[in-house]
Amino acid sequence: MSRRPQARIDTAALLHNLQRVRDTAPAAKILAVLKANAYGHGLLKVAETLKDANAFGVARIDEALLLRAGGVVKPIVLLEGFFHADELPQVVASNLQIVVHHPSQVDAILQAQLDAPVQVWLKLDSGMHRLGLLPDEFADAYQQLKQSPNVIKPMRLMTHFSCADELENPATAQQMQQFFNSTEGLDGELCLANSAGVFAWPQSHGNWVRPGLALYGVSPLEDGDAAALQLRPVMTFCSSVIAIRAVQAGDKVGYGGSWTATKPTHLAVVAIGYGDGYPRNAGNYCEVLINGKRYPIVGRVSMDMTTIDIGDDPISQGDEVVLWGQGLPVEEIAAKVQTIPYELLCNITSRVEMHYL
Repeated sequence: MSRRPQARIDTAALLHNLQRVRDTAPAAKILAVLKANAYGHGLLKVAETLKDANAFGVARIDEALLLRAGGVVKPIVLLEGFFHADELPQVVASNLQIVVHHPSQVDAILQAQLDAPVQVWLKLDSGMHRLGLLPDEFADAYQQLKQSPNVIKPMRLMTHFSCADELENPATAQQMQQFFNSTEGLDGELCLANSAGVFAWPQSHGNWVRPGLALYGVSPLEDGDAAALQLRPVMTFCSSVIAIRAVQAGDKVGYGGSWTATKPTHLAVVAIGYGDGYPRNAGNYCEVLINGKRYPIVGRVSMDMTTIDIGDDPISQGDEVVLWGQGLPVEEIAAKVQTIPYELLCNITSRVEMHYL
């Protein structure tokens, strides 16, 4: 075990989760979402592992170029499209596909002088109200792009759900109806379902699904259970005990003395902190795993260290400490610190050693 904090990435679990998506949406192609450094799991390594996905989705062109530079030849979709018209030649040169979600992008494509046409994923705002063309804009954009020599035909047609993780929320059914109404009679493969759509809304599967969080073994559903969806956690975030200390009743621990021992006990000091991406507000709320047993964090999480109340258990310097992973779901940690698993996974910092199994 490295003495540095480590994120162990289980590539077998990654492949298992890809297969779970395929089994759940067997008629759909898979656009595997790798944005934000593959949700903190490592862009290139995850792409190499998920080579059987049909395409990869990233947010921005720099992520796509890193994949191309790393030897990835599979189709890559820019989920935010291009930001400026001067990026279009690079899109063509690197054989990238683009989501078109704004009238200015439509105009830029129509006016561009390109060496080859591009694959467009035309995005409808069906109710998320973030990115996407409104229904009247969508119909006009479709017709204009259909006539353009700069666009590969047929285009692909997509939307994005705002509340698919909330099973009782009527918004997803309304968005689906809006999307199907707006695309009726149009040529092109359909793409609606994110991870939550894959598992909770089978009528949204269409021709393409684009799983993100589920690939990494985390439930995409509100109050969800990854194990219930037969997903396996991909990341185990861990570190090691660097010191054992005895404290007496009444001793205050850590910055601000936010925890006071009520009886004599022992503390394990762990080499992990918010400088590694572990949430600062986990102190006095969350637990860790040591030798398969849960122990509470006491006192504030500091930049480099965290203290654990181990009582009189026989724990030694060098013992591994699991912050989240198998046996301690990241969803649980996220709930206790009042955030979402996405944020915790993406916040892993560069000083954490990435290890691929």
